[in-house]
Amino acid sequence: MSVALRMMRKLAQNNRLANLRLLTACEGLSAEDFAARRTSFFPSLKATLNHIVTVDWFYVDALEGGTLGLAAFADEEPFDAVAPLMAAQAEVDARLLALVARLDDAGLSAPVDIQRSGRIQTERTDDVLMHLFMHQTHHRGQAHAMLAGTEVSPPQLDEFIVGDDARFRTAELTALG
Repeated sequence: MSVALRMMRKLAQNNRLANLRLLTACEGLSAEDFAARRTSFFPSLKATLNHIVTVDWFYVDALEGGTLGLAAFADEEPFDAVAPLMAAQAEVDARLLALVARLDDAGLSAPVDIQRSGRIQTERTDDVLMHLFMHQTHHRGQAHAMLAGTEVSPPQLDEFIVGDDARFRTAELTALG
């Protein structure tokens, strides 16, 4: 396996673990704290975490060859509570993991058609994946900072890539299969 393919697979796995940790922490919030106005790019944890899942729907669908396009954003905040949002995030994370597991080196450079308003944007698969992972990390960081302003402790999100951190993620990875 090439370094690039190994990296994409590890990033997809990290993505799933970080989403699980962040959303599990958010389960400890009241409905009011989840929706409360805060300072960030999006005005609440609810808005930020909904944005993450809808953007995932948009890009994962495109990576799968679908044509969902901007319909992914028809409802900018489809979830009012953490539990259904967490289930939807887990489902799209599983799709992303399966997609990356099926990729080979040639697939990393394959074109992806992204349905935009009135046009189709074509990009390389590896570029779309990197964009998606960066987007996720960016907004999870914002949610992490907002969570720090609540009574719920923000979780550790960067313990995945190096082997020495394995002891910190064993239980969650076992639960994820």
